[in-house]
Amino acid sequence: MSEKETPQGELVIRTIAMPKDTNANGDIFGGWLMSQMDLGASILAKQTCRGRSATVAVEAMSFITPVKVGDTVCCYAEMKKVGRTSMNISLQVWAISMDQESHRKVTDGTFIFVAIDDSGKPRPIDQH
Repeated sequence: MSEKETPQGELVIRTIAMPKDTNANGDIFGGWLMSQMDLGASILAKQTCRGRSATVAVEAMSFITPVKVGDTVCCYAEMKKVGRTSMNISLQVWAISMDQESHRKVTDGTFIFVAIDDSGKPRPIDQH
């Protein structure tokens, strides 16, 4: 990763990694990070489709470096494509160390969402 690399997309979630979110190695559990990414993507999806949406797929998930307890976790989301009913959202998670010395990309992935109606069926996305 280049030192000049910076987060891409809109900051959608910022939180602190807590001890309850650790795995057996003492690092933050990957499932917790994935959950934060899903929440962040859902914020962007809801704004884009102006209503309900659901995650239908996760693609190209990469865990780059561990997150430590106490790190500030920042999730960035960027809309890559809007189809008739679906949205392709790229996510990056960056962590800031407790001492504020290190700002590093820790995870990235692509989440696919579908706009849904009140019955949970796919619905067209109004792109106006």
